[in-house]
Amino acid sequence: MLNILWLGFFLVAAAAGLFQWLALGDAEVFARLIASLFDMAELSVQLMLLLFGTLTLWLGFLRIAESAGLVEWLARLLAPLFRRLMPGVPAGHPALGLITLNFAANGLGLDNAATPIGLRAMHALQTLNPEPRTATNAQILFLVLNSSSLTLLPVTIFMYRAQQGAPDPTLVFLPILLATSASTLVGLLAVAFMQRLRLRDPVVLAWLGGTCLILGGFMALLASLSAAAVASLSSLLGNLVLFGVIIAFLLAGAWKRIPVYEQFVEGARDGFEVCKNLLPYLVAMLCAIGVLRASGALDVLLDGIRWLVLTAGLDARFVDALPTALVKPFSGSAARALLIETMQHYGPDSFPALLAATVQGSTETTFYVLAVYFGAVGVQRVRHTVGCALLADLAGVLASIGVCYWFFG
Repeated sequence: MLNILWLGFFLVAAAAGLFQWLALGDAEVFARLIASLFDMAELSVQLMLLLFGTLTLWLGFLRIAESAGLVEWLARLLAPLFRRLMPGVPAGHPALGLITLNFAANGLGLDNAATPIGLRAMHALQTLNPEPRTATNAQILFLVLNSSSLTLLPVTIFMYRAQQGAPDPTLVFLPILLATSASTLVGLLAVAFMQRLRLRDPVVLAWLGGTCLILGGFMALLASLSAAAVASLSSLLGNLVLFGVIIAFLLAGAWKRIPVYEQFVEGARDGFEVCKNLLPYLVAMLCAIGVLRASGALDVLLDGIRWLVLTAGLDARFVDALPTALVKPFSGSAARALLIETMQHYGPDSFPALLAATVQGSTETTFYVLAVYFGAVGVQRVRHTVGCALLADLAGVLASIGVCYWFFG
């Protein structure tokens, strides 16, 4: 599937470039295409430099947690649930604890912590893979849920809005929470359908129902707070939880009389080894995305959507926020730039800017996640991963549009 998508990006870019040259007389389009290749190759190296530091740091702390038995404890806690959602993973396997930590980090908006934990979890799942080049059901479910962007505290979105002068940076908090919940639910249902998972199992229903109750209670609590209090709580809770996790790992290691420094160094060394294998996959995917953007194909698609919406007599305000939605599955940095550009052009509290912020917080860089997570373990045949992940993204975008018309329309 990735082979077809990757080739398709280049072919669509080539067709769009030829159209701009022959029909529109834009002879500079091919210069932009070549420049985008070099720019994306350079960006890949920049991302690798960031990942080197992040991965070595967090995989070092994770090695301490594993040695102290924390990951095994989490695995036993969640064994009844994941035994049903991931029947191919034995009860108590370390991957289950790592998956739990990854979901917790994503939920708190701690992207820098979530990525290395997720890569460690993918490596643990790969040890159970009888066909190393083909994704297992468990790996697919993990990646789809990971790419569905279940974020309870979208701190980074608040930061972007504050930087652009929004008087209430947390105005999009509840819309993002609702939209990202829809995205995750659709991703889970899509994978469950493809893999014939039994979601009606009492244990699964208990976990899902309990999660919904906790989430609803949390939303009710936040709705009762002022905007300033929510912003303060979001920032404090995110950073406090992150540092608290680090201290908990260290204290657990000291309690077990583990040489924490030596364990950290060993884990950090593993992170360095993982990073070395990622660069070819990042260069391949980001360069394909770069030429697609530079060719103008996305602009043509946007104009076509606007024409269809207006022809149908519908409100077209949401179309101005679609660039963020269209680019987000391919490039997080491009989507972030488009979000900021939308806020600057229309104002941070305009409908397009609020919708773009909600989309940014409730969708994920699907193809980047695919390239990084599967590339780290050498998986090439991803089976139904792409379809399920993109369906979750689509649900996030549609939910964002509906919720924003409800809240701000």
